[in-house]
Amino acid sequence: MAYDIERYLNVRSAGGPTFGPAGELAFTLDVTGSNQVWRVDAPEAWPDQLTFHDERVAHASFSPTRDELVYAKDAGGDEFWQLHRLAADGSEDVALTDDPDAKHHFGGWSHDGDRIAYAANRREQGVFDVYVQGREETGADAELLVEGDDYDMLAAAGWSPSDDRLLLHESHSNFDADLHVVDVASGEVTHATPFEEDVQFSSVAWTADGDGVYVCTNRGADTHYLGLLDPETGDIEEVERGGDWPLESVAVHHDSGRLAYVRNVDGYSELTLADSDGATLDEHPDPDLLDGVVFGLSFDSDGERVAVSASSPTENGNVYVVDVETGDSRRWTDAATAGIPKETFREPELIHYESFDGLEIPAFLTLPDGDGPHPVVVDFHGGPEAQRRPWFTALRQYFADNGYAVFEPNVRGSSGYGTEYMNLDNVRNRMDSVKDGKAGVEWLAARDDVDEDRVVAYGGSYGGFMVLASLTEYPDLWAAGVDVVGIANFVTFLENTGDWRREHREAEYGSLADDREFLEAISPVNNADRIRAPLLVLHGANDPRVPVEEAEQIVEQAGEHVPTEKLVFEDEGHGFTKLENKLTAYRAVVDFLDEHV
Repeated sequence: MAYDIERYLNVRSAGGPTFGPAGELAFTLDVTGSNQVWRVDAPEAWPDQLTFHDERVAHASFSPTRDELVYAKDAGGDEFWQLHRLAADGSEDVALTDDPDAKHHFGGWSHDGDRIAYAANRREQGVFDVYVQGREETGADAELLVEGDDYDMLAAAGWSPSDDRLLLHESHSNFDADLHVVDVASGEVTHATPFEEDVQFSSVAWTADGDGVYVCTNRGADTHYLGLLDPETGDIEEVERGGDWPLESVAVHHDSGRLAYVRNVDGYSELTLADSDGATLDEHPDPDLLDGVVFGLSFDSDGERVAVSASSPTENGNVYVVDVETGDSRRWTDAATAGIPKETFREPELIHYESFDGLEIPAFLTLPDGDGPHPVVVDFHGGPEAQRRPWFTALRQYFADNGYAVFEPNVRGSSGYGTEYMNLDNVRNRMDSVKDGKAGVEWLAARDDVDEDRVVAYGGSYGGFMVLASLTEYPDLWAAGVDVVGIANFVTFLENTGDWRREHREAEYGSLADDREFLEAISPVNNADRIRAPLLVLHGANDPRVPVEEAEQIVEQAGEHVPTEKLVFEDEGHGFTKLENKLTAYRAVVDFLDEHV
């Protein structure tokens, strides 16, 4: 039985777990149509809803000492996150910040539960300062600890175990970062990573004694490994390598010294739990978890359990709790599948194909029932330093259930395959990633079960650029294109994106000062006359990353010679978070493909 798109969009997802001091769990769940904070006190018990906003909640974090949480909420998808303190029973909700023109990035509770840290761009939109604020204070009372004028995109990354220092993460670009330590009493900042080369830190966590910092980093290596940083000398001692695969996240329980980290193996997650003593790890049994993706590590107050978010292609997102000593896991939430039997969900095949220059490109291929030949949706991920992974997506399952194959390539520039692979598309090599998409279509065309005359380009954000560039560079390959919040013109995108993002993105794409001519040459809007396939463009009016003008430009140009549709949502930003809007948007996608494919 094939189910309607609305049924698939009502499949729910729970994630973002955070343990409370008494062992209760808070998490986010989208059962009301957008993510809100919920709480559950036992495995698969009936959960209590704690927030009731029309707007989405991004995340929540339990106090280590009190029955209260901090959560973040924006308005209309604008990503100007405001922080709230919430009683653990939902009875009290207090705004900690009230500056709707500023982003507030939560940086953690102090261990005594009396203070929080965060970074915000209140003074100037392109500058993030670091603040410390008491739990009962308002944003106006917050202490400005570090002014960010001399730094690139600062974020607070965690309190030391003694609460006297904060770890700061400075992001110069997607491929280069630094770490700093600030003394909370004096405001003195120490540069902890005085390296000359570009270095990434995908995850950081203080050691239990506060003398070091565990880092997932690529310093001196192509793939991220787990290292132990001495913040006074900048030395990094290797703790654990993941072979050819990166270690992507780490969490530490400061009282017990227990440690959890995740390895990314061709997109699939492997969770390891261990007792740690500096660079020495005593590993516990392998956890019994889904064969999919794990993220959002949270230890309980005793360090005996770890809560994680997990999903797989055939299991929608839920929160699981793992016993550290035994490795046994239990699911604590029961996000509904809208009555769709899980056994109907299809598992993709992980494949690898060769691109124009011999580079091997990984991809996931999901096939519908029957021998075909099937139409195929080529779904490009955003980023570009992101990765399509084997987690649950309702749209993949809808397409497969309704006769489409789904092809999800991790073209060069994707994360998860090492630094060299991730940097292969930088600046002047941008269009090589588009060539990878072409090679993927050629690989598909050689199969008997794929209809090469009915291939759809689909993608969001940077994936939207990949769609538009694919339509302009290789117009004969495509039967239709669907661009969701995509970049159409790199020059206007860089001119109009949020001030806090411009330099960060120029490091990846090229700068307006030095590369304007090149950026104009590769911008799909300037080559729109080449498009031959019908085009659907979806966007949010409040998008702070890729302004809605990008949609308007490509529709104006392509609409002169191909069937073109545009749908803009006034209360959305970079993507669609409200159920009503999702239903409208993806119903439009289905109707568009039914007509043209």
